[in-house]
Amino acid sequence: MSALKHELYKQCLDYVQERMEAAQLAIADAKEASDDDTKSSAGDKYETGRAMMEQETDRNMAQLTEANKLKVILNKISPDALSNEAETGSVIFTNNGNFYVAVGAGTLTFNNESFFAISLASPLGLKLKGLKAGHEFALNGKQYQIIRVI
Repeated sequence: MSALKHELYKQCLDYVQERMEAAQLAIADAKEASDDDTKSSAGDKYETGRAMMEQETDRNMAQLTEANKLKVILNKISPDALSNEAETGSVIFTNNGNFYVAVGAGTLTFNNESFFAISLASPLGLKLKGLKAGHEFALNGKQYQIIRVI
Protein backbone atom coordinates (compact mmCIF):
# COMPACT_ATOMS: atom_id res chain seq x y z
CA MET A 1 0.00 0.00 0.00
CA SER A 2 2.95 2.30 0.52
CA ALA A 3 3.57 2.31 -3.24
CA LEU A 4 -0.04 3.40 -3.78
CA LYS A 5 0.19 6.37 -1.43
CA HIS A 6 3.59 7.38 -2.80
CA GLU A 7 2.32 7.30 -6.39
CA LEU A 8 -0.86 9.26 -5.63
CA TYR A 9 1.19 11.80 -3.69
CA LYS A 10 3.63 12.12 -6.61
CA GLN A 11 0.77 12.63 -9.09
CA CYS A 12 -0.67 15.42 -6.90
CA LEU A 13 2.76 17.01 -6.62
CA ASP A 14 3.17 16.83 -10.42
CA TYR A 15 -0.27 18.43 -10.86
CA VAL A 16 0.63 21.34 -8.56
CA GLN A 17 4.06 21.76 -10.20
CA GLU A 18 2.44 21.94 -13.66
CA ARG A 19 0.04 24.63 -12.42
CA MET A 20 2.93 26.62 -10.97
CA GLU A 21 4.99 26.36 -14.15
CA ALA A 22 2.04 27.38 -16.34
CA ALA A 23 1.36 30.44 -14.18
CA GLN A 24 5.05 31.42 -14.12
CA LEU A 25 5.28 31.07 -17.91
CA ALA A 26 2.17 33.18 -18.43
CA ILE A 27 3.54 35.87 -16.09
CA ALA A 28 6.86 35.90 -17.96
CA ASP A 29 5.05 36.09 -21.33
CA ALA A 30 2.90 39.00 -20.16
CA LYS A 31 5.97 40.84 -18.84
CA GLU A 32 7.82 40.26 -22.09
CA ALA A 33 4.84 41.49 -24.13
CA SER A 34 4.59 44.55 -21.88
CA ASP A 35 8.30 45.28 -22.25
CA ASP A 36 8.11 44.90 -26.04
CA ASP A 37 5.10 47.18 -26.33
CA THR A 38 6.23 50.65 -27.34
CA LYS A 39 4.08 53.71 -26.98
CA SER A 40 2.48 54.57 -30.29
CA SER A 41 0.74 57.73 -31.37
CA ALA A 42 -2.54 56.13 -30.27
CA GLY A 43 -1.98 56.59 -26.54
CA ASP A 44 -5.35 55.16 -25.47
CA LYS A 45 -4.69 51.93 -27.35
CA TYR A 46 -1.32 51.60 -25.62
CA GLU A 47 -2.82 52.23 -22.18
CA THR A 48 -5.65 49.75 -22.78
CA GLY A 49 -3.23 47.05 -23.90
CA ARG A 50 -1.00 47.72 -20.92
CA ALA A 51 -3.95 47.53 -18.50
CA MET A 52 -5.05 44.22 -20.05
CA MET A 53 -1.54 42.79 -19.63
CA GLU A 54 -1.50 43.92 -15.99
CA GLN A 55 -4.85 42.21 -15.40
CA GLU A 56 -3.54 39.03 -17.00
CA THR A 57 -0.42 39.18 -14.84
CA ASP A 58 -2.53 39.70 -11.71
CA ARG A 59 -4.74 36.73 -12.62
CA ASN A 60 -1.70 34.51 -13.15
CA MET A 61 -0.11 35.72 -9.91
CA ALA A 62 -3.31 34.67 -8.11
CA GLN A 63 -3.08 31.23 -9.76
CA LEU A 64 0.56 30.94 -8.73
CA THR A 65 -0.33 31.90 -5.15
CA GLU A 66 -3.09 29.27 -5.09
CA ALA A 67 -0.73 26.60 -6.46
CA ASN A 68 1.82 27.53 -3.77
CA LYS A 69 -0.88 27.01 -1.11
CA LEU A 70 -1.56 23.55 -2.54
CA LYS A 71 2.14 22.75 -2.44
CA VAL A 72 2.29 23.77 1.24
CA ILE A 73 -0.59 21.36 1.95
CA LEU A 74 1.19 18.57 0.10
CA ASN A 75 4.46 19.26 1.93
CA LYS A 76 2.67 18.50 5.20
CA ILE A 77 1.61 15.03 4.01
CA SER A 78 3.76 12.00 4.70
CA PRO A 79 2.99 9.26 2.16
CA ASP A 80 4.43 6.74 4.63
CA ALA A 81 1.92 7.58 7.35
CA LEU A 82 -0.85 5.06 7.89
CA SER A 83 -4.16 5.85 9.52
CA ASN A 84 -7.36 3.96 10.10
CA GLU A 85 -9.49 7.11 9.87
CA ALA A 86 -9.99 9.52 7.00
CA GLU A 87 -7.67 12.54 7.18
CA THR A 88 -5.34 14.45 4.92
CA GLY A 89 -3.03 11.91 3.27
CA SER A 90 -5.50 9.02 3.56
CA VAL A 91 -6.59 6.73 0.77
CA ILE A 92 -10.24 5.78 1.18
CA PHE A 93 -11.95 2.94 -0.64
CA THR A 94 -15.76 3.18 -0.81
CA ASN A 95 -18.58 1.46 -2.63
CA ASN A 96 -18.87 4.62 -4.80
CA GLY A 97 -15.26 5.22 -5.72
CA ASN A 98 -11.80 5.58 -4.26
CA PHE A 99 -10.44 8.83 -2.87
CA TYR A 100 -7.08 10.32 -2.00
CA VAL A 101 -7.45 13.13 0.51
CA ALA A 102 -4.80 15.72 -0.32
CA VAL A 103 -5.61 18.49 -2.79
CA GLY A 104 -8.24 18.73 -5.50
CA ALA A 105 -6.28 17.36 -8.45
CA GLY A 106 -8.90 15.43 -10.39
CA THR A 107 -8.67 11.74 -11.22
CA LEU A 108 -5.45 9.87 -10.48
CA THR A 109 -4.62 6.35 -11.61
CA PHE A 110 -2.64 3.55 -9.99
CA ASN A 111 -2.54 0.01 -11.44
CA ASN A 112 -5.54 0.74 -13.69
CA GLU A 113 -7.58 1.83 -10.66
CA SER A 114 -8.99 5.36 -10.39
CA PHE A 115 -8.71 7.59 -7.34
CA PHE A 116 -10.27 11.02 -7.00
CA ALA A 117 -7.87 13.50 -5.40
CA ILE A 118 -9.94 15.68 -3.09
CA SER A 119 -9.31 18.29 -0.45
CA LEU A 120 -10.38 17.71 3.14
CA ALA A 121 -12.18 21.06 2.83
CA SER A 122 -14.35 19.85 -0.07
CA PRO A 123 -17.94 18.75 0.66
CA LEU A 124 -16.92 15.09 0.26
CA GLY A 125 -13.75 15.61 2.31
CA LEU A 126 -15.77 17.16 5.13
CA LYS A 127 -18.13 14.16 5.13
CA LEU A 128 -15.22 11.71 5.16
CA LYS A 129 -13.17 13.43 7.88
CA GLY A 130 -12.60 11.16 10.85
CA LEU A 131 -14.60 8.22 9.47
CA LYS A 132 -13.30 4.66 9.52
CA ALA A 133 -13.95 1.43 7.62
CA GLY A 134 -17.56 0.36 8.06
CA HIS A 135 -18.92 3.89 8.45
CA GLU A 136 -21.56 5.17 6.06
CA PHE A 137 -22.68 8.61 4.98
CA ALA A 138 -24.83 10.23 2.31
CA LEU A 139 -23.90 13.08 -0.03
CA ASN A 140 -25.92 14.48 -2.92
CA GLY A 141 -28.39 11.61 -2.76
CA LYS A 142 -25.65 8.95 -2.89
CA GLN A 143 -25.01 6.53 -0.07
CA TYR A 144 -21.34 5.82 0.62
CA GLN A 145 -19.95 2.94 2.63
CA ILE A 146 -16.29 3.08 3.59
CA ILE A 147 -14.63 -0.24 2.84
CA ARG A 148 -11.05 0.56 3.84
CA VAL A 149 -8.90 3.51 4.93
CA ILE A 150 -5.10 3.55 4.67
